[in-house]
Formats: sequence, C-alpha cells, structure tokens
Amino acid sequence: MNFREWWRLWRQQKASRKLARLMAEGKVPRGRTDMGDGTALVAGTLEAVVRRADGSVEDLGVVSTKCITDAFVAYVVDAMQSSSFPMDVFKWHACGTGTAAEAASDTTLGAEVGSRVSGTQTEVASNVYQSVATISFSGSYAITEHGLFSASSGGTLADRSVFPAINVANGDSIQFTFTMTFASGG
Repeated sequence: MNFREWWRLWRQQKASRKLARLMAEGKVPRGRTDMGDGTALVAGTLEAVVRRADGSVEDLGVVSTKCITDAFVAYVVDAMQSSSFPMDVFKWHACGTGTAAEAASDTTLGAEVGSRVSGTQTEVASNVYQSVATISFSGSYAITEHGLFSASSGGTLADRSVFPAINVANGDSIQFTFTMTFASGG
C-alpha cells in the first residue's frame, strides 16, 4: 500500500468513526430529518468493502449517509395502517453508475447495473436495522450509487446513496452494508 492509498483509507476510517460518534450522541448527519432539536428520527448509513478478483480487499468504511426517500416514508405510514405493506421486504440491494445527487424524491437509481441481490437482515440493536449484501460483477464499471429496494425488480426505494466512483472489473464484488437507525423520545 502506497502513502496515497494509506492516507485515503485513514481519512475514510476517521470519517466513519466521527459519524458513528455523532449518531451515538443522537446528532443528525447531513440531509436528515430531525425532531427540531437536532435529534435524528431516522438516519441511514452505507458502508462498502471491495473484494477484488485477485483476493485483495479494500474496506472503504462509510461511503454515504444519505438519502431516505419520500416513497419509503409514505410506505411506512401505509404499513402502520394496513398489513398489506410488509416491512421485512426492504432487503434488495442494487448499484449503478448514476451520478445525479441524491434527492428525497428519488424512486429509482440513475443507471442500475446488473441484478439486485437479496441482503441478510439483522437487528443490530433494538433501534437499528441492517441489511448486508454482496454484489458481484461480470464487467468493468465505475459504481457510484446504491439503493435499497422492497423487491427484486421495481418496488419501493428506501434509500439512495451516491458516492465517489468505486471502479470494479470482471470477478470483483462489493459488499454493501446498509444501516438504518431510528431514534425515540423527544
């Protein structure tokens, strides 16, 4: 590992630790809805680990802290009123090459690549949901976005994240870890 790679990794890990500390203190990451006093109601984070075809691994840490969508919020409200809106379906990970900024109004990725992958869902804490999936590639792409959906195609987009390009080639994969933290109290 050369100095430039070491420096980039150190900065990413430092940012990941800062974000985790802020969220533990109940502070709102950029672009999050809050209760009016800076306390987050819901916050999503996305982490990425790149596994190269040659066996090398690059842990990129937290790559994004945005963007819970309006469609997901509406889905949650509907789910509270009807059992026909299951919540355990938000496990489908997708990635793409779109670069437009995240917006709460997003309903799709900008340029989805390949097939969606079902993530493994866990309850990390009583207020923390997590889904982990590994997406493998059979071509070369500059991956710049990730989305968590309610279905293997179509469906509701819960979160869209845009980040600096992760260049992948045939045989590479990215393990995405999406974490959603809910706050209570007020």
